[in-house]
Amino acid sequence: MSGYRRGVRLGIDVGKARVGVARSDPDGMLAVPVETVPRSETSIDRLLEIAAEHEPLEFVVGLPLNMQGVDTPSTADARDFAAELQTRSGIAVRMVDERLSTVAAHAALRSSGRTQKNSRSIVDQVAAVVLLQQAIDTEKSTGTAPGSTIPFDEESR
Repeated sequence: MSGYRRGVRLGIDVGKARVGVARSDPDGMLAVPVETVPRSETSIDRLLEIAAEHEPLEFVVGLPLNMQGVDTPSTADARDFAAELQTRSGIAVRMVDERLSTVAAHAALRSSGRTQKNSRSIVDQVAAVVLLQQAIDTEKSTGTAPGSTIPFDEESR
């Protein structure tokens, strides 16, 4: 437990149509689903409301790399979204590799008896839970915060 920074984290799975949101408890024991936010010009406004409610230490945003670890068009979108979220919230953002989080989310939902069609509304939340749980488990086992931070733009503060 030596290197774990105590505090709630909000996990964010950025998609083209929806943004999945999860949160951890302050001790980082468990990540749980919060909600699925429709992707629109007001997505970040809603995330700011959720952040005001949970007062997170940081946002953990999934970085969608391809299987070779290379950026994709979705990677740039997630980075831009994360940068705007950090600028507008003033809360640190960590970008973490989310390869397989959506795959793991679909597998978990399938094993619980849900079809892909009736899982669409929650798969983004489950993907956010998977990436956040991975991040807090990594920090607990290594004593090092996962992923990378986005530098704060000094002009916007």
